Amino acid sequence: MRFAVVIPAHNEAATVRAVVEGALRHAPLVIVVDDGSDDGTAAVLAGLPVSLLVNAANQGKAASLWRGMQRALAEGVDAVVTLDADGQHDPADIVRLVTASRRAPGQIVIGARLANRRNIPALRYFANRFANFWIAWASGYPIEDSQSGFRLYPAKLLREVRTPRDRSAGFVFESEILIEASRLGVASVAIPVAAIYPRARRSHFRPITDVSRIARMVAWKLLSRGLYAAGLVRSLRRRPPEFALEPQEKREDGLYKS
Repeated sequence: MRFAVVIPAHNEAATVRAVVEGALRHAPLVIVVDDGSDDGTAAVLAGLPVSLLVNAANQGKAASLWRGMQRALAEGVDAVVTLDADGQHDPADIVRLVTASRRAPGQIVIGARLANRRNIPALRYFANRFANFWIAWASGYPIEDSQSGFRLYPAKLLREVRTPRDRSAGFVFESEILIEASRLGVASVAIPVAAIYPRARRSHFRPITDVSRIARMVAWKLLSRGLYAAGLVRSLRRRPPEFALEPQEKREDGLYKS
């Protein structure tokens, strides 16, 4: 499987280099989208073999993700892995997402953090659970961590899905794409990953404001389908346990075999 890693970054000079170095150990193509940073985010990546895209002004996470995804698709990849630049995700888990994708081809793979509740700030945890309920209802199946930005998307889905991705979409994009994917017959699977919440800066995600925006988007989706009662019933069903993931074999150059 050929895949690329896309990392959106806005004022992440303190952490982005370590994240990118970690991603480069597991991916041949890493794309960083500097979203109008004014703290030298792009400069700290000097010397690293990355594809760096720079937004002249801050466009928001949705637009930055989409720009990186389009660059990846232009390279002819089979899948795109996304992760945040703030150190919240362990790049070593990229391997686990790719392995899961091979076992569930054509589906979105989500790195789910909610099993490790003790490491998650209380407000973030309950905001995520609240969002999970609504997004699972609109998608028509249970979703473990709808707010995780650590994901693998099949390239075919990214070429077909239609969701807003301008500045106003912000953090709504990653919720809406799950719903729209389900309408195209693409579900998601979740694998547990570490919950890491860096203390270097406050998160760009605003639990009350952004979850409210997500809830409004989901409400519109549900109203457009007559509240989608069947989706609610299916979303409340138990899902089978996550499949066991076997360690993936490394090549001599330190990358992982496809």
